Amino acid sequence: MKKFDVLVIGELNVDLILNRIDSFPEMGKEKLAGQMDLILGSSSAIFASNLSSLGARVAFLGKLGEDVFGDLVIRSLKSKKVHTGFIVRSSAIKTGATIVLNYSEDRAMVTHPGAMEHLTLQDIDDQCLQQARHLHVSSYFLQPGIQRDIVTIFKRARDLGLTTSFDPQWDPHEKWDLDLKQVLPYVDVLLPNEQEILHLTGKTDLPTALEFVKFNPNMVIVKRGNKGSLAFWQGTQIQQEPFLNQQVVDAIGAGDSFNAGFIFKFIQKHPVKECLVFGNLMGAVNTTAAGGTTAFTDYKTIMDLAKKRFNYTE
Repeated sequence: MKKFDVLVIGELNVDLILNRIDSFPEMGKEKLAGQMDLILGSSSAIFASNLSSLGARVAFLGKLGEDVFGDLVIRSLKSKKVHTGFIVRSSAIKTGATIVLNYSEDRAMVTHPGAMEHLTLQDIDDQCLQQARHLHVSSYFLQPGIQRDIVTIFKRARDLGLTTSFDPQWDPHEKWDLDLKQVLPYVDVLLPNEQEILHLTGKTDLPTALEFVKFNPNMVIVKRGNKGSLAFWQGTQIQQEPFLNQQVVDAIGAGDSFNAGFIFKFIQKHPVKECLVFGNLMGAVNTTAAGGTTAFTDYKTIMDLAKKRFNYTE
């Protein structure tokens, strides 16, 4: 039996979140925010934390500085029972940070990448991979140290018997230089949102983008926010309606929480439609509390909330 259900390879940083802001920033002017929180950030860490809270055995492989932000990341992951023994720390680099300006259901962000840019293939050895059943990689465009080796990483995982998932996320440089035809044969589940799949394929509408990836024998899952989600698999589409929260606190990490819900069911070999339903549910649960992980405590509490707020029954 493998020690971990899922090994996450990804970026690590903290989020400095500002809420209740007077108005949008303007050059030369100072604005006030009524609330500030310093919490665990990064899409990969939110995914790992929330997946662990659901009950999966999760390990993380990434890079941090030896600083107070790095200490906060380690404490936060451990508090969610995520294994941190594979995380590399160095005094030569600083832990990254994202400043998040929240405005209702939307937000603006500025990120200092720091240590996340320094993770390389040499930091990922087969001993780590061999201890897990599934590999998840996120935030490809924020990790230049592994970009040229992304196919190698997924191929190694596949050769070692792991299933795989990949959420490339947004490209801050908007170059979108990821060759899907090279990487997708080694990825069981691709997890972009609607805008990301359009940019990754260079298409202007979702049907055309999905037609572009029809060569792929594995799943392409598209997150569509308050329009739900869809799966494109084996030439067919499955659409799933969303769970709508009428009292959104914020949407930070909602896509990562969808990923956690989907992969939680996927590694248990549930049908694709059930994975979509649970992904949508976890994305909605995420919006009931501030930040990306606050709503995720333990499976029973999460399910109690899902029943009360979204009439979900297992």
